Amino acid sequence: MAAHLFKSLALGALELTNRIVMAPMTRNRAEPDGSPNELMARHYARRATAGLIVAEGSWPTVTGQAYCRQPGIETSAQIAGWRRVTDAVHSEGGLIVLQLMHAGRIGSRHIKPIGVETIGPSVLQARGQIWTDSAGMQPHDVPREMRADDVRTAVQQHRQAACNARDAGFDGVELHGTSGYLSMQFLYSGTNRRTDRYGGSAANRARFTLECLESMASAIGADRVGLRINPGNTYNDATDEGSAATHAELMRQSSQLGLAYLHVMRAPTADIDAFGLARRHFRGPLILNDGFDGFSAEAALSAGQGEAVSFARSFIANPDLVRRLRDGLPLAKFDRRSLYTPGPAGYNDYPDA
Repeated sequence: MAAHLFKSLALGALELTNRIVMAPMTRNRAEPDGSPNELMARHYARRATAGLIVAEGSWPTVTGQAYCRQPGIETSAQIAGWRRVTDAVHSEGGLIVLQLMHAGRIGSRHIKPIGVETIGPSVLQARGQIWTDSAGMQPHDVPREMRADDVRTAVQQHRQAACNARDAGFDGVELHGTSGYLSMQFLYSGTNRRTDRYGGSAANRARFTLECLESMASAIGADRVGLRINPGNTYNDATDEGSAATHAELMRQSSQLGLAYLHVMRAPTADIDAFGLARRHFRGPLILNDGFDGFSAEAALSAGQGEAVSFARSFIANPDLVRRLRDGLPLAKFDRRSLYTPGPAGYNDYPDA
């Protein structure tokens, strides 16, 4: 493999030994209360040769929980559980940041504790269903529209989550700005019908994301904060009248914050060049994601499309992915059936080459 993938790289305050990033992947292995466990510590430690690990989307507050067995970063037990994970990764010489993910309208009362409501920018129920351990497949809740004080509280909760992540030993945090979760719900015209300063124009719809980023940066430093986006994404019933232009506005404004990086997923439709869009509108390092193998990742870096490349599926079945890419070894295939099931099967039983 050519040299670009294995060069060191500084992303803000993060000093990567190579440019192979482990992308965040929901795997639903936490305890029922959202506390990370030893299974997770072992899983991440085995992948610590990545230049950077972005740990799976974790809720800053239980109001934002989307899935059963999804980790949080709110309680003392969750912070302690994540500390075991970060200690394990650091003991192997790795770097790890935590993705903060408030699900907003995505989720069900059968997942959250009794009495915890579902909120969103507008009273718009997401189409589709979600798995619950207690009641099987269920429709998403109808969210309560967030009042001005709810918005302020959510921004503050992201700041506190960044502080909690620092206390848990993480090297930084990444805001989940895609896949139809709360930040994207504010950003997209199809999920945001507000008439206040958080609705209407693209600049107004980007405001919530920017305020969350600013609050996180104020807590731990902008050079330890990243943002993940996916122009054109429609997952979880997310729609926008002009996703490329909307994301361009978000990127132009977020460029002024001095973030460590922008994590850009390839657009799901051919009419949007997400990487080119990001290069034009974001002044800072880019991590490219989605569908790369070692050769295409090397070519993208060589062409100057980004500074690093993140891998998701390849890291599932290949804990030693960095070595396999460096030595040109074949990659193992993952078992799709065990992606979200409890326990070590399909999680910690994939061997090294």
